[in-house]
Amino acid sequence: MRFDILTLFPEMFTGPLTSSILKRARERGVIEVNLVNIRDYSTNKHHTVDDTPYGGGAGMVMGPEALTNAIENVVGRYGQSSHRVLLMCPQGRPFSQALAMDLAGEKNLLLICGHYEGIDERVRETMVTDEISIGDYVLTGGELPAAVVVDAVARLLPGVLGEAASFEEESFQTSLLEYPHYTRPREYRGQMVPEVLLSGHHEEIRKWRRRHSLLRTLARRPDLLEQAELTREDKAILREVLQDLASLDLD
Repeated sequence: MRFDILTLFPEMFTGPLTSSILKRARERGVIEVNLVNIRDYSTNKHHTVDDTPYGGGAGMVMGPEALTNAIENVVGRYGQSSHRVLLMCPQGRPFSQALAMDLAGEKNLLLICGHYEGIDERVRETMVTDEISIGDYVLTGGELPAAVVVDAVARLLPGVLGEAASFEEESFQTSLLEYPHYTRPREYRGQMVPEVLLSGHHEEIRKWRRRHSLLRTLARRPDLLEQAELTREDKAILREVLQDLASLDLD
């Protein structure tokens, strides 16, 4: 998969793209990342890309010219239909694991990192296919959200992680939060690893993990249970937990 990232600050991607799993994925050719400096496509002598907003108001707006030139240059190499053009912005669709999986099915993604008060609406209307937000807060620019999207999408591609099972049971992959994990030592500062995980009994371990996944989701993100595909066993576990909670004397 190829990621084309349009940004005013290419240097912000040095760390995320040159370390750990993404670094190895690039070296193996599983993913390709092309950083495009939007300023390179400005036609004025100072290479400015922003201007004051029509109608007045605080801040600056990224103009249409340099951004349009950059998008058309990238898309022109592969054809319009080969790209989904993603704008990182607070007004966008909330980013989720489901959206990451959808994007992982593409061959090329073009990500636009907005700055200032936003981009000229004419670019948004004519060239952007998806608007994405990574949360209900405002950042100084779209570089960090773009890095998040690249990381979340890339790790779903075959050959990026060591094994498919690495993400199949992760939080949000099945609309449930992931169960607790433990490793050596068996005892640490008086806290023991649950005995069931040491038993070697695979079915009991599976049940323990599923139960704790449900409990953790119920406690921390009960909203996720509404969209989860629950088995008869899952529903029995939740009924038992809710009955126990109802029987507690909280006075």
